[in-house]
Amino acid sequence: MPAPLLWLGAACVGLYASNRANDAYLKRTNIVCKLPGESSKRVVPKNGAIVTCSIYGIFDHTGVWVNGNIYELSGRGLIRSISPARFLQHRSGEKIYVACNDNFIPLAAQDVAQRCIDNLYQLREYHVINNNCHRFVLEMLTGASEKPKITSFSQLNEALSALFLTNINWHEANINFP
Repeated sequence: MPAPLLWLGAACVGLYASNRANDAYLKRTNIVCKLPGESSKRVVPKNGAIVTCSIYGIFDHTGVWVNGNIYELSGRGLIRSISPARFLQHRSGEKIYVACNDNFIPLAAQDVAQRCIDNLYQLREYHVINNNCHRFVLEMLTGASEKPKITSFSQLNEALSALFLTNINWHEANINFP
């Protein structure tokens, strides 16, 4: 049994190293100025804002802020609306971060929020790489009928920067938990 545990450990180390390399690329190219956890500034999310939290320091989970809740694609493929506390539940991250421009304004649009509402409770085939939360978020942002071809948080940041024509700055969400 030790061999599978070693493989799992090696895979986790590889994922962590890959993510750090992607983070360095995003910062070097000025796509992202502040990654989640690098800023002490707190912002209030707006409807249609993109939010994220950490999963064990290896992955990032993303969703869309709508009326005080977060719309996400769950690991079972259900598009659902959950509380910020539930968004963090069973994940290592204790904070939610909001994608903003250089002036601390959340990158948001009301039509994004409406698309999320219109897609609530749809069931999709979930796949951790090919059909994940980042792809869902980008689909809600663009409204495109063709599914975007992204698989990672890094690719989502690149897409956000291109769509909003700005550097991305992730700031802690200024929200009250019950």
